[in-house]
Amino acid sequence: MSDATALSLIPPVVVLVLAVWLRRPILSLIIGALVGLVLYQPDQVLNNFSDISLSVMADETIGWLILVCGGFGALIALLVKTGGSMAFGRHALKYAKGPKSSLLMTFILGVVIFIDDYLNALTVGSTMKSVTDKFKVSREMLAYVVDSTAAPICVLVPLSTWAVFFGGLLVDNGVAGEGQGISVYMSAIPYMLYAWLAVAMVLLVILGIVPAFGPMKKAQLAAMAGKPAKAVDAIDEVQTSDDYSVKAIEEEFKHADNLGKLHNFMVPIILLVGFTVYFDIDVLKGLIATLAVTLPYYGVQRLMPLSEMMEQMLDGFKSMLPAIGTVIAAFVFKDVCDKLMLPQYVIGNLSPFMTSQWLPAVVFLTMSILAFATGSSWGIFAVSIPIVMPLAQAVNADIPLVIGALLSASSFGSQACFYSDSTVLAAQGSDCNLVSHAVTQLPYALLAAGLTFIGFLILA
Repeated sequence: MSDATALSLIPPVVVLVLAVWLRRPILSLIIGALVGLVLYQPDQVLNNFSDISLSVMADETIGWLILVCGGFGALIALLVKTGGSMAFGRHALKYAKGPKSSLLMTFILGVVIFIDDYLNALTVGSTMKSVTDKFKVSREMLAYVVDSTAAPICVLVPLSTWAVFFGGLLVDNGVAGEGQGISVYMSAIPYMLYAWLAVAMVLLVILGIVPAFGPMKKAQLAAMAGKPAKAVDAIDEVQTSDDYSVKAIEEEFKHADNLGKLHNFMVPIILLVGFTVYFDIDVLKGLIATLAVTLPYYGVQRLMPLSEMMEQMLDGFKSMLPAIGTVIAAFVFKDVCDKLMLPQYVIGNLSPFMTSQWLPAVVFLTMSILAFATGSSWGIFAVSIPIVMPLAQAVNADIPLVIGALLSASSFGSQACFYSDSTVLAAQGSDCNLVSHAVTQLPYALLAAGLTFIGFLILA
């Protein structure tokens, strides 16, 4: 295809329909990618699929993601096996007196771990699920709270991986001077409306000011009745349990040390955050350094032999394979959408509305659609900056406001898309079925997005 056409919209629609119908995101993404390649070059589907797959697997970002996700799985497995997670759960239960306070603790923990949305999604969910289970809070509600304090919080904090990445893009594209990327980013923080509203929304839901409605209400009622759906692998399998709140805890900790100490949980978590900050907000280096210290720390206590620790780490790594597979499939799908020129089609059709008054709202709407359709919040931002920012300067629009609109769209896509990395990892960390998580939180995300669109119209 030499020109962007409406045909580029077909693959995202196919993926969304199949994801809801089949409840198998990986399969849905692969089928969507194949449909896109048929539209792109019908006689070269196999060759193009092979080339794109190899290109994605050779991408440094994918390699980083595999190591980070697998490393998190390994660390979480150690925390569970040594009884550290159980000890944290016991202490947390002293302060959690009911569903509301347990979710409020989850929210606070999500705000505290602001360094990276991956770190947030995997750490908070796996840490708090035994506590929220105790009070019959649905895994869907837990995953929603986790997801709402992942990307939205990271966007608002200038010391996060999001700020480092986007600040660098602003410099690379001439929007900010050398060394001024973070300061320009900070000037746009007040205008990152979706992130602010998403955080406010989840807090209002926790406090009961905004009631559970739609699919979330059904999930909450099922949890209170003791019969919610629980994902075994957080991707494809669903099972029910009559004694959910009890059996879930027993299953998670059946191999854990009942005499686990709190410090065996807190020390690795503190090290992880500390090392990540020390290595210039590099989560992978922070994770490697944490494991390098944690293994001898556990070894000195003779909690288990080194060989057993390695086995636990491998099992933890394997537990992350469904999440890794989903994100890899999403990257393949995103590349197919790029070949069909989906971003150019959407931006081109909305460009007539890009005046100084309409630009922030149109940018938010456009980029939200693209981020939701492709599941690529960072990638869409990288593609759109060279197009949007010169246009913003040409129509004399407020630059921090436009940057805020772009970041709002990125955080919306990260949270709302069924197969975005943040959504996948929030579901994985909370041990919640991915599609159930996406469907239950979508109404809240859309409500926040609608208010954000109105807000940009008012501000502009």
